[in-house]
Amino acid sequence: MRERARSYGSVAVRRWGGALALVAGGVGLVGWLAPGGLGDPAVLRVTEGVSAAGYRTVVEAMAGTPDWLHRLVELTTDAALLILLALVAGIGWLGRQRDPLLLAGAVLVLVATGAAYALSEASKLVVDQERPCRALAGVEPISHCPEVGDWSFPSNHATIAAALGVGLAMVVPRLARFTLPLAGATALLRVVAGVHYPHDIVAGLTLGGVLATATVLVALDPTVRLLHLLRLAPPTTPGRHR
Repeated sequence: MRERARSYGSVAVRRWGGALALVAGGVGLVGWLAPGGLGDPAVLRVTEGVSAAGYRTVVEAMAGTPDWLHRLVELTTDAALLILLALVAGIGWLGRQRDPLLLAGAVLVLVATGAAYALSEASKLVVDQERPCRALAGVEPISHCPEVGDWSFPSNHATIAAALGVGLAMVVPRLARFTLPLAGATALLRVVAGVHYPHDIVAGLTLGGVLATATVLVALDPTVRLLHLLRLAPPTTPGRHR
């Protein structure tokens, strides 16, 4: 029994260490991507650099494309998030019937997604970066430019997509081949639509992906125990391994 307790303790320490290192790296990357504006009440406009040039290239490539393609881009972005949410709900339902690990994983993915969205919104209020469709002269995005005060950095869509996609891949690894490309495509379409810079979506993907990974990594086992305590989870199958 003592040997097992020591083994569990060692695994927990490694998980926490890995999660903290991952979060530190993610924070560092998002901070590096932030174009400034921290503590400055003035609106930040990014008009030069690799990200602005990449945005112009994509928007110009979409110029002259048919209206049905524009509508498809907008619909696909929201539909992708709904698909990812439906997968989380499905995993949770299966877990409620058969496997407490799946149920705990689905709960944690939703928790991580909510937390990632909140952090994304808080970051927007700190950075105050103007949308590229207003900051850059001569661009004509295929989508309506969001209202003034709806800041650009980081992308909420990219953050949510990454949290859902990466979280699902952590809980059910075989889903990674579907959820990760879907999350990436959802983020990329925000640049195609003309409402985000490339660095906005990279920051959002980093924020959502890191938070989902760290949350599932350190909280899955405690959440399973909590669900059993609350009698919300089915009995664990003998010999079940994660």
